[in-house]
Amino acid sequence: MDETTLRLILDALPFPIVFVDTSHTIRLMNKRAKFHYYEERGYRDLIGKSVFECHNETSKERILKIVEQLKNHGREVFLAVTGKNERLYVTPVRDDAGELIGYFERLEGNYQK
Repeated sequence: MDETTLRLILDALPFPIVFVDTSHTIRLMNKRAKFHYYEERGYRDLIGKSVFECHNETSKERILKIVEQLKNHGREVFLAVTGKNERLYVTPVRDDAGELIGYFERLEGNYQK
């Protein structure tokens, strides 16, 4: 599958997806994530920056603990419920050998296009 097709699939998802590498750097945001963080929350140019630039200190501490769990072959972890009653999950992404290469944050809520 080529990169364009993968991007289009991710953009078709009705919820935000933010992929972060193991150094906690944002590497990819789908269309819904860009809308959520740029239009709704007022951030700009997050790709290439630390995920912690858009999280408070409490969330940062929880994410760091969750990533340690994920390194030990943990599964998706519930992070929090947002002020809009959305559920935020952290999901591991592993290479073919099972090693953690990053994670993505996924918001679940009432999304409409």
